[in-house]
Amino acid sequence: MVIALRPARLTELSKLSALCLRSKAVWGYDDAFLDACRDELTLTPKDVTANLVVAERDGDVAGIAQVDPCGNDADLSLLFVDPPAFGHGVGRTLFDWCVTTARNLDAARLMIDADPGALGFYERMGARRVGDKPSLSIPGRMLPSLEVRLI
Repeated sequence: MVIALRPARLTELSKLSALCLRSKAVWGYDDAFLDACRDELTLTPKDVTANLVVAERDGDVAGIAQVDPCGNDADLSLLFVDPPAFGHGVGRTLFDWCVTTARNLDAARLMIDADPGALGFYERMGARRVGDKPSLSIPGRMLPSLEVRLI
């Protein structure tokens, strides 16, 4: 199976936003929780930058990732894999792209605010937990905060 990365297109924002929600849903969240996350996971035209990439697996959209500069660091803003593509290297390919992109931005660290269900994935990728941060979507919910040191 071949995984290829390419820039996101304006014409596919709704399709990519739906992928983000499908990926989030694998952790067993109910409809109310997913509705609360919808705005945060809906991509807009301003998201289509050089730092937003789509992974295709055998020509089908299989994942998406975004890295944004933040001072001396970079934020992993999005990394979602379509559930049928789980376990096929899409997440690792996207994560490797995120690290490379952060380095190209001269970031000292790649910062990640992870869904608790994805914590194990990020730790397997070499990220280290450094604390917790409040969710932007769910008041009172805390998310694991991780970092990958780049220098």
